[in-house]
This record gives sequence, structure tokens and C-alpha cells, in this order.
Amino acid sequence: MLADTTKDSLFYLYYKQWITVYKEGAIRAVTMNKYKLTQSWLERLAPELKVCEINRVAYQKLLNDYAAEHERQTTMDFHHQLKGAILDAVDEGLINRDPTRKAIIKGKAPRQKKPKYLNQFELHKLLTSLQLGTALSWDWAILLIAKTGIRFSEAMAVTPNDFDFPRQTLSIDKTWNYKEQGGFTPTKNRSSVRKIQIDWQLIIQFSELIKNMPADKPIFATRRIFNSTANHYLARRCTQAGIPVITIHGLRHTHASLLLFAGVSIASVARRLGHASMTTTQKTYLHIIQELENQDVDLVMRSLSGLM
Repeated sequence: MLADTTKDSLFYLYYKQWITVYKEGAIRAVTMNKYKLTQSWLERLAPELKVCEINRVAYQKLLNDYAAEHERQTTMDFHHQLKGAILDAVDEGLINRDPTRKAIIKGKAPRQKKPKYLNQFELHKLLTSLQLGTALSWDWAILLIAKTGIRFSEAMAVTPNDFDFPRQTLSIDKTWNYKEQGGFTPTKNRSSVRKIQIDWQLIIQFSELIKNMPADKPIFATRRIFNSTANHYLARRCTQAGIPVITIHGLRHTHASLLLFAGVSIASVARRLGHASMTTTQKTYLHIIQELENQDVDLVMRSLSGLM
């Protein structure tokens, strides 16, 4: 398909063919949907733009038009998804020079962000307010995610087989495709396949809860589930506990934040969360790391001042 593309081809059609050839089957469905969304914006913003007409000015105008309706980070993502296709067009001689060089990323002011994580006191209030009955429920899912830091899709894929009670570990080697019709899917990346150490209290609780359940069936995803349902349930629990409302993913941030504040190394937190590298952890929790570094400076100064 791409071999038939000429300089006079419409850019949004070239991009559509490009993602079919290079991305389809190579990336997760959720990521592919983002590329297709970019394609729809291309068709909306520049339906007549030809491949040969993409220069720095035309590309900057395209980014500016997109940024008029989106935040800066979203515009940055839009830019990165276009850049791969454009650089390939440059390599193929369809575009003379790289028009993405020195592109300026603009965007609307970000909306006020909701709290991303709870402090230790707030988490304690949340967990003690949960109604942990004898049957598995959203309350039990909230507890498991808060104590392990696993992703929502990973939690929904947990089966009785994944618990190793004698070794006090929980194996994460799959996710649940809750965005579509369910079913097991691979983890986000190879680093996401991991064994997480869990505390004795969780061991006792879950050993009772799952003892009569099918070993290879998910313990939470017994019917069609939605992330929004879990978020609404958690929001009610937060409100009842009198703490800031966070999302299910916010429980993962809470887990990581508490570990970092407790002095757990970035490397250990990265492995526990299943991050591909420590860089991801550092970027995600930069504000916490900086706060800890400030505490370290105070500690260093107090130590040095006591030497004389």
C-alpha cells in the first residue's frame, strides 16, 4: 500500500496506510486506537494537505490547530505519533526535509488535576472503612490493589493459581481485557511479569476467600466489568471516609508513594510496579523524589554540622 504513495497523496491517507503497515499487530489494541484517533484528527484538521506540502510551517500550523482544543501533553502525544510516519516519508523521498525539527508544542492550560494519591493517614482511613465480607467484592479489590500496587487490568486477571501462600507471593503474568469483551491478555510489557511479596494478613484473608474457587478463573472478573464502575465505587468509599477522592489507578500511585517515603529504593519500587525501567518510576514520582532529596540535604547538613 505504501509503495503506491506519491508526493501528491493526501497526508491523512498516507498516515492511515502507515499505521496499518507498521503498527497493526505490533502494538496493543488500546495504543492502536490512539493512532487511529490521531488519524481522525488529521482528516478533520487537514483533509486537503498533501504529503509534499508538509514543511515546517504547515506542520507547525497543524500542531497549533490541534493544540487549540487540547492540553500541551496531549499535543505532545499527537506530535510523537505523527513524527514516526513523517520521518519514514522523509526517508522515502516523499518529503524533502524533516518538518518536525524544532516544532513548538503548545496547548490549552491543563485542567485542575484531581488528587493522584493518598497519604498514609488517608489510606488507613479508607482501608478501615471497607466492608470486607466473606465474599469477594470491590472492597476486596481495592484492598488488594492498595497493598500491591498492581494495575486495575492486572488485578482483574488474578486467579487463585496466582497466589503462592507458603512463599507469600502474588504472580502477575497477564491482564484482563476489560475494555473489550474480557479474556486474558499479555501484560503491558515484559517487566510487568513479576512476583509481588504480600503481607501475612493478606495471605490469611485471601486464602479463605478463594479456597473454593476455580483455580484458573479470575476471582474478580466473574462478569463484564468496567473501570468506571470501580472508580465510582472507590469515590463513594473515599467520600464516606472523609478523604480526597482518587481513582483506582490512584491506589497504585498511593502504594508507590508510601514505599518511597518509607525509604524503599527506586529500583525496588520499579520492580514491584512492573515498570520497564527506573526512568519511568523517576518521571512518575519526580515530585516525591525531589521532596525526599530535600530531606536528605537537611540530614546531610545536620550530620556535617556535628563534626566540629
